[in-house]
Amino acid sequence: MSAGRLLHIPNGGKGAPSPGRDGEETAARRLYWAFADCWTVVRRDLTHLVKQPVNIAWRLGFPIVSVLLFVYVFGSAMVVGDGVDYATYAMPGIFAMTISFGCMNTALVVVIERDRGVIDRFRSMPMAPSAVVSGRGVSDVLGASLDLAVLAVIAVITGWRSHGSPAATLAAFALLLLLRFALTWIGIFIGLLVPNQEMVGGLYALAYPFAMISSVFTPPSKMPDWLGAIAQWNPVSSTANAIRELFGNPVASGGSWVESHAALMAVVWPMVITAVFLPLGVRWFQRLSH
Repeated sequence: MSAGRLLHIPNGGKGAPSPGRDGEETAARRLYWAFADCWTVVRRDLTHLVKQPVNIAWRLGFPIVSVLLFVYVFGSAMVVGDGVDYATYAMPGIFAMTISFGCMNTALVVVIERDRGVIDRFRSMPMAPSAVVSGRGVSDVLGASLDLAVLAVIAVITGWRSHGSPAATLAAFALLLLLRFALTWIGIFIGLLVPNQEMVGGLYALAYPFAMISSVFTPPSKMPDWLGAIAQWNPVSSTANAIRELFGNPVASGGSWVESHAALMAVVWPMVITAVFLPLGVRWFQRLSH
């Protein structure tokens, strides 16, 4: 860190600035260092990702296995509507499922770094308190972009196509990354909260219902009423239905309000999740003991 960051002399030491001017400069300086420290953490996370080929293989292999398993193994027995090709319906759902599972990977990375003392070393440095949390969020979104790129290539090879305009297609992928960005804060909070890595492994079991009880693979209207209601209000369902509309792929809607306003809810849900869990993650990070 530069000496200017540790010792800030307003106005070059020439006279005392007004309290309001000094407060504005201090706030601007803090904001600058928050972004700078965040980017430093992002570069550090991406460097570690590149140096761990096993993690890269997992990130690239999971989408391939998902497509083969859920489209070609289970897909032959699935019917979502008359004349609806299941692979075309399921592929956007697999996009959303892949994004939703990523939050548990985030939790695992956070708890590993906490147990190894990496987070404590960060906390001992003169850096913005939010940088470790926000840096992890940004690096996870960049990693998710790689996941989506690989999955999109696999989908095109297997015959899936987006029939929407280029702008609509880009908007669909933007909604997926928005959901990933929001779920990252849940993963960070869980990683800071749980006592050990084994518990994070057990919590993977919670990620499956979150992704599966949704419209990812089957319309909620085909589920029992109580289960279908849960699936309809699942944030993953809103994103999956919204991107199906943007891709021009089949959307099997039961006519409920949340399904009819999928694009709106695909934005609202991530905003709500971020508003709740981002402050929780930062606050819990600040409460960690050395």
